[in-house]
Amino acid sequence: MSDADDPRDLVLTRLIPAPRRALWRAWTEPELVKRWFAPKPYTTPVVELDLRPGGSNLIVMRSPDGQDLPNRGVYLEVVPDTCLVVTDAYRSAWVPSEKPFLTVILTFADEAGGTRYTARARHWTLEDRQAHEAMGFEQGWGICADQLTELARGL
Repeated sequence: MSDADDPRDLVLTRLIPAPRRALWRAWTEPELVKRWFAPKPYTTPVVELDLRPGGSNLIVMRSPDGQDLPNRGVYLEVVPDTCLVVTDAYRSAWVPSEKPFLTVILTFADEAGGTRYTARARHWTLEDRQAHEAMGFEQGWGICADQLTELARGL
């Protein structure tokens, strides 16, 4: 089995009619991330990105009733316009988190008609993958991909 077929993965892929650079910017510029990252009516009031391997990030989603949902991680790989890999296994630098849940592997590839965008959520366990699926991965990440597409088309 290749890594691409890992049963712990949930994968969203889209052909987005925008250049790779626009998608990269939407993922790496805090003011742009705020505009699409959380599925509406949620918002993203806080985005802090230290975009380098070993750099930490904090992205806070806010629910319509005001509950903050912080997402902390550390970048493992940063290849401009091509790939971003971030994990919640670390809180900052190389300080382990209490309970790692997933590693997100984002790839951006040229394809006729735009960019092949692939967001792979690789979970630590099958149980974590199943929990993420039950939380609404497909719908939530799909809404976010639609919002990302709308933003990237205008960049």
